[in-house]
Amino acid sequence: MSQHGVGPRAVTRSVAFLTAGVLAVPALTGCGSEDPSGKPLAAPDIQPAGRDRIADGGTLRWAVDSVPDTLNTFQSDADATTLRVAQAVLPSMFRMNADGRPERNPAYLESAKVVETEPKQVVLYKLNQQAVWSDGREIGAADFAAQWRALSGKDTAYWTARNAGYDRIQKIERGDDALEVRVTFSRPYADWRSLFSPLYPKDVMGTPDSFNDGARKKLKVTAGPFTVKKVDHEDDEITLARNPRWWGEPAKLSEIVLRTVPRDKRAAELAAGTLDVAEIDPSAARRITVAARPQSSSSPLMGPGADRSTADALHSWAVAHGTDEDAADEETVAREKLRKSAVAYARRQQALRGFEVRKSLEPAFTQLALNGAEGPLADERVRRAVARALDRKELAKAVLKPLGLPAVPVGSHLALSGQAHYADNSGALGDQDTKEAQALLADAGWVRGGPLKEQKKKDGEKAAGAEDDKAHGGQDPAGHLAHDGRQYQHPARGGAPGAYAPKGTAAPANREGAPLAKNGKPLTLRFVLPSGPGSQTLRTVADRISRMLERVGIGTDVSKVSDESYFKDHIASGQYDLALYSWPATAFPATDARPVYAKPVPAADGSLNVEQNYTRVGTDQVDQLFDEAVSTLDEGKSRSLIRKADSRIWAAAGSIPLFQRPQLIAARKNLVNTGAFGFGTPVYEDMGFLKKGAKPASGPSAKGSPAS
Repeated sequence: MSQHGVGPRAVTRSVAFLTAGVLAVPALTGCGSEDPSGKPLAAPDIQPAGRDRIADGGTLRWAVDSVPDTLNTFQSDADATTLRVAQAVLPSMFRMNADGRPERNPAYLESAKVVETEPKQVVLYKLNQQAVWSDGREIGAADFAAQWRALSGKDTAYWTARNAGYDRIQKIERGDDALEVRVTFSRPYADWRSLFSPLYPKDVMGTPDSFNDGARKKLKVTAGPFTVKKVDHEDDEITLARNPRWWGEPAKLSEIVLRTVPRDKRAAELAAGTLDVAEIDPSAARRITVAARPQSSSSPLMGPGADRSTADALHSWAVAHGTDEDAADEETVAREKLRKSAVAYARRQQALRGFEVRKSLEPAFTQLALNGAEGPLADERVRRAVARALDRKELAKAVLKPLGLPAVPVGSHLALSGQAHYADNSGALGDQDTKEAQALLADAGWVRGGPLKEQKKKDGEKAAGAEDDKAHGGQDPAGHLAHDGRQYQHPARGGAPGAYAPKGTAAPANREGAPLAKNGKPLTLRFVLPSGPGSQTLRTVADRISRMLERVGIGTDVSKVSDESYFKDHIASGQYDLALYSWPATAFPATDARPVYAKPVPAADGSLNVEQNYTRVGTDQVDQLFDEAVSTLDEGKSRSLIRKADSRIWAAAGSIPLFQRPQLIAARKNLVNTGAFGFGTPVYEDMGFLKKGAKPASGPSAKGSPAS
């Protein structure tokens, strides 16, 4: 995503002051000999099996969120399905292993390394001599050069979404033979392994017209275990077919059909036998898990009528057999309708017994974003107070423990446990501490029991796309908090804290339970959430966060908006105080994470260019650390710089990482080498269905990479 938000001003001096106060913290990170990156919290769960156990042929029907508008991953409207297709049909010089670290892809590369650093960095790629495009042409320097020119940013006729890394290349040329590609950089680039993955043929990258339009609806030339056979926007599906020119191990599947299925419909489609694998939500996962258990009196009740008590059932029977004929007829019809629904549900549950839930942790994390552009959260003390009010362990436990996944809070903005750049830098901000949160708020001038001015609603105040707004004050006995959606400029530092009543005013009753106030305004923060059926987990987390904030005197005003409106009209445009959304993990944070945490700068038209920093909180120090990290070829030094940048991001409290997202995949029990991949890149040629009578791998390897 690359979007620009608009806000009245950037957060500058106050955050810089805060950051300067924690300069000593990063120096402590990783001082010992122990690697702070740790191990992945959860292994892949893909039912691995050797290729000799897999049947030859078959079609895999895979649910996706959408058929993409483009098959070009470098365009702004590319999505997750675009990437999935690219992984199956295009070359990638490097792919992710189970630890989320890049490794050479031997199908395309014999080797790739930095061969010169002075006067310029030079990377030499030695290509697999068998690697050819589906039209028979060898993959070579011409393809690398065409992609560089298209993505360098020098020719604005190419409608590219990003050019990071490619803008540092000075030239690309053939090496000693056709299998060698020499890439010379104008400036050192630590993340050179991120380039040319995927690699498109020069037919796509060679001209602006072919780049802009040639790969949107079709890919004529590919070089992976599969080719793009058909993109059908009417039936909302993409068909991938086995590539006869693939030089590696031939794909076991004949075809993969990627079909759009809404998440709330996937359990029904699985039961109907029209899907083989699908990412699902926790409620569908529970259905499948229950269906797979042996049925007994202790099995949990689900489906139509499951919530009816014995008294409800007796009452229904009594009405249906009572003397009131109209009521009896109506109840008899309702009972018959319920009976048919229960029978249908039982039939679907029986069908779901052929599936299992494979689970891991997705390479992405959910965070609480704090909009620091204006209002109370423009004061870093208030942001820090919000962070110190949160029990991140409790939030992770609430989401992950019921799923049987490790409930460990994420300790970094820039990597996840197991990745090379990971270290738990949350100590730069501190753990949950109610007293410290309250002290920070008091220091910022927010006190309990001050007089409140009447807050007048303005015309059009309701959020764009809003469906359900529920406001709760700080004293709500239900423990739900809300705020009025307004943002206020915080006063200059050094002013007298608190809001003061005229002399002789009686002290308010129940001062300890009163909301915090300042300058006649309550401390309430607008908490924007998506309202769609797939966002129940976020809403549950938000409810817990609201209760935690209430304990320190912060109110929240929860505004539920449509999924379509959520990001475009609220997050990207800055119309929120608090929000929950996720970022993907990356093996190349110096490149990929910089726009997410870069200090916003004024644009020529007076708006604020935030890149992807939707919290509007950034510092010059963080930008400098990113710039240094991406420009050093010393990998250890680059990792250290990234960890220092993360410590400063924690201290600025613009966003609070909460937990790694669960990855729940429903898959047929005989489908192997497919499921919850975790960090790892799928190996599409090894996916398939077990031969009759064959069994998958057993033991610890059942949670690892595919056997070969």
